[in-house]
Amino acid sequence: MGDFKRSSYHCRPDEVSGPGIIRIQMKLCRFANAEGQIRVGLMVDGMSMVDLTAAGVDRLETVLEQHDPRRFLEKLSANTITSHLLARVKLLAPVGRQEVWAAGVTYIRSKKARMAESDFNADAYDKVYDAARPEIFFKSLPEKVVSPGEAVGIRKDARWNVPEPELALVINSRGKAVGFTIANDMSSRDIEGENLLYLPQAKVYHRSCAVGPWIVVGASEAEARQWKIEMQLRRNGGTVFQGETSADQIKRSFDELVGFLYRSQSFPHGAVLLTGTGIVPPDDFTLHPHDLVRIGISGIGTLENPVVEV
Repeated sequence: MGDFKRSSYHCRPDEVSGPGIIRIQMKLCRFANAEGQIRVGLMVDGMSMVDLTAAGVDRLETVLEQHDPRRFLEKLSANTITSHLLARVKLLAPVGRQEVWAAGVTYIRSKKARMAESDFNADAYDKVYDAARPEIFFKSLPEKVVSPGEAVGIRKDARWNVPEPELALVINSRGKAVGFTIANDMSSRDIEGENLLYLPQAKVYHRSCAVGPWIVVGASEAEARQWKIEMQLRRNGGTVFQGETSADQIKRSFDELVGFLYRSQSFPHGAVLLTGTGIVPPDDFTLHPHDLVRIGISGIGTLENPVVEV
């Protein structure tokens, strides 16, 4: 994988062609304007976004709960005139009031890595990969999600800390996946490897979840599975790890993962579901403070975060 540059936010609506169709993919975001007011916006090109406030959209749910969010956005973009230069706003995590959850052991690479990190837990990871019920766990409250450019955390009491680059599903309150974004599921592998019951401590802590930079609305699962996922880890100006995979390597269908998340559950504001990782740094690698984590998904963009100790 060659170096991929810091996100240039080349994110005008994309035309996706299929047999007899042309569909537009829209990029929905949250941002703070120059006055610090939080807005919902729609990316229109590599330099600017339109502010959807005047159209009555003051939260992501207004769009995501629509019967057809893409068509809703198309109509708004045609009638919305207020715009902002991207350089003059601060992008926020595209998470409003949704809880963030995660699926684990969905790639064969993840299964092998999790088995290798602990003889004690190896059998459980081996079984869950092929089990009817997937591993699904709570990851973050919405207010704790880290925004693009902000720091993700590594635990002070852990020796083996890694990022996990993941395609994330954005789901409405009815259990329908209506968009995609990028997530970083920060993990302390030595804590989880010591005992499976320590997974919440290894996965859920201050600054352990980053999401962004926006939500792609209008792509199908078939299209999303063609996207390439890349991760580059930088230290002192140089690359210390890079890897790539494809979303097509996710073992379970998106509908299956969403269906299990919503079983006997209620998400009145919707949810964000991370779909697992297929990129795992070598066992002798751990993140350091001041490292930079750069995750790219070809159909979405780039999520970039520095690292701090927490």
